[in-house]
Amino acid sequence: MTVRKNQATLTADEKRRFVGAVLELKRNGRYDEFVRTHNAFIMSDTDTGERTGHRSPSFLPWHRRFLLDFEQALQSVDSSVALPYWDWSTDRTVRAALWGPDFLGGTGRSSDGRVMDGPFADFGNWPMNIRVDGRTFLRRSLGTGVRELPTRAEVESVLSMPTYDMAPYNSASDGFRNHLEGWRGVNLHNRVHVWVGGQMATGVSPNDPVFWLHHAFVDKLWAEWQQRHPGAAYVPSGGTPDVVDLNETMKPWNDVRPADLLDHTKFYTFDS
Repeated sequence: MTVRKNQATLTADEKRRFVGAVLELKRNGRYDEFVRTHNAFIMSDTDTGERTGHRSPSFLPWHRRFLLDFEQALQSVDSSVALPYWDWSTDRTVRAALWGPDFLGGTGRSSDGRVMDGPFADFGNWPMNIRVDGRTFLRRSLGTGVRELPTRAEVESVLSMPTYDMAPYNSASDGFRNHLEGWRGVNLHNRVHVWVGGQMATGVSPNDPVFWLHHAFVDKLWAEWQQRHPGAAYVPSGGTPDVVDLNETMKPWNDVRPADLLDHTKFYTFDS
C-alpha cells in the first residue's frame, strides 16, 4: 500500500528518488501529457457550461484520479516513490524545506521569475513544452501574487462545513468543496496557486512539480473532511446538467465515477 508522506519528513533518498522519477517522466514525454490534460480542462470548465475538473463538485474526485495516474506513472519508473504532500498551512514560508536546492528549488529571480536552483532550474532537462507564452523555463514568484498562505485556522473553518456542495454547483456555490477550491470564503486551493506564482498561476500549473504536492494536500483535506462528516454525501446524486453526478463517469477517462473514488484507502494512505 502506498503511503503519502509530508514532504517535510522525507529523507534525502526519498527526495532524490521522487525527483529522479519526475525527471524521467519529463524525459520520456509522459509528464507533458499531464500538463496538456490539466490545461484542457482549465480552459473548458466554465460556470455556465460543462465543468468537470474545476468549479464543480467533481473537482475533488477528478483531481484524485489525476493524482493517482501520476503517482502510478512515477511508480512505473521507481516503485518506491509515493506522492508527498505539502502542508502549506504549516510550511508557510519561502524557507520551507520543499524549496531547497535538494528538492524543488526556490523562488524565481526578480527580473523574469526564472527558477535558478534545484533540479528543475535547467530548462535543458525541464523545458516548458506546454506553455501559455514563449518562455521555456520554470517560473515562480513565491509570496508575490498574494502575501500569505492559508493558516491552520482557515483550514479548520473549511473542514467544519457540514455540506459537501450545493446548487448552483459552480464557483458561486456554498459548501465545503467550493470553499476548499477557493472561489468562496477564505480561499484555500486557489490562493496557494497564486502564492507560488509563475506557471502555477496558470492552466499549465503542473509544469511546476509543486502542483502535485499541493494537490496531494488538498486531497488529504478532503479525506479529513470525510472522516469528520461521515454522514455527508457527495452531491449531486443524479439528474444535474453540466456537472458530474455521483454515478456518472468523468472525462477524460470515461471509466471512473466519483462514487469509485470516495474511499482513498483503496489506493493509498497518509502518514497521519
